[in-house]
Amino acid sequence: MTLNLLVRVFRYREGLIPGFTRRYDIGFLVQYERHDTMEAAILREKRLKEWRRAWKVDPIEARNEQWDYRAIGPGMARRLRISPGATSD
Repeated sequence: MTLNLLVRVFRYREGLIPGFTRRYDIGFLVQYERHDTMEAAILREKRLKEWRRAWKVDPIEARNEQWDYRAIGPGMARRLRISPGATSD
């Protein structure tokens, strides 16, 4: 849960927050939800944490079948990854 989606996406994308996303280099937003109150957002997050992975995938694929990067809409450019040995022309 966050009050500032762009800051949260940036921190995860750049690996600034320790945990699963940094360990596995997953800085890729595929879904986010807005809630009217902080209490509703916290309740939703707690419920999602109890779900099995397959149950979490279904709502994502219902809204984002191709798992496109969703932070571009709110204003965050995709992180560029350069492979070792690659050259920039």
